[in-house]
Amino acid sequence: MVITLTTAPATECVSLSEAKSHLRLDSGTFSDNVTSTQSIAPGSHAIAAAYSLVGTGVDVLGKDVVVLLESGTNGAGATNDVKIQESDDNVTYTDVTSGAFTRVTTANDNAPQAKAYTGVKQWVRVVSTVAVDACSFGVSVVKYAPTSTEDDWLTRGIATCRIQAEQETGRRFITQTLTYYLKRWPDERYIKVPYPTLQSAVVTYRLSDDDDYDETLSTVDTDIVSEPGRIVLQPNESWPSGTLYTDKPIKIVFICGYGDVASDVPENIKSAILLKLADLYENRGEVVLGVSVGRIEGAVNSLLQQYRIWDEFD
Repeated sequence: MVITLTTAPATECVSLSEAKSHLRLDSGTFSDNVTSTQSIAPGSHAIAAAYSLVGTGVDVLGKDVVVLLESGTNGAGATNDVKIQESDDNVTYTDVTSGAFTRVTTANDNAPQAKAYTGVKQWVRVVSTVAVDACSFGVSVVKYAPTSTEDDWLTRGIATCRIQAEQETGRRFITQTLTYYLKRWPDERYIKVPYPTLQSAVVTYRLSDDDDYDETLSTVDTDIVSEPGRIVLQPNESWPSGTLYTDKPIKIVFICGYGDVASDVPENIKSAILLKLADLYENRGEVVLGVSVGRIEGAVNSLLQQYRIWDEFD
């Protein structure tokens, strides 16, 4: 079986702040652990149509984030609409689902509103529409981001423990794209795709006289319900004829994982990753034998047991 990673997960099952909380690590004081960055500076903001008042992008990758809208006094009959946007590159932004604040009017001004950002993008900002008259307000992005000298190590450790748990369960957790190569068409009317949960798959193949994977297989359906997922021949169809290329002639590019964000991953899996991380953190560079290690392994096995896939792949 030859499988390569095409697109890595955009985030981890466990955030850096969750790991620090589990390990009881922080930078010491509340003020050190929390930072606030203005996206729209406080002040009186003139009429701005159709979300044309654009705030500054704030890097929030790996942080717990709350966006805080603090309204002052609206002008007579004025309204203020504010929404959160997200981006991978701080250039192209899209609206965050459920990211719009309650419209601010003269009936509810001079009050704060807060919204948590739970997405996976690196950047967030806010945009605003100010109608009828000027409105006094500001918007800040508040990040819970305890820092320590261990941050780089913990970031690597989280990825290491997630990959290890994926190997132990035969799954992939956060959405990622893999490429799976086969030597020949199967004897059955389906191809089992490793690493559930399967989201989608595209099959291409290469004949002996082709320069590349020029042929797309369109006579199949993708079964995303079964675990592992399957690519199934449609009724009255058969696998293509013709002499296949000698080296990895069949290519399946598939997307798998529970979902795009950590909240899509079962809590037991995240707990297992945290246990693995705690053990790795406490025993760096040491070979530790004894009851405590056995207890940790037993707890991890118990948490992961129900998610293991036992199918074998060629």
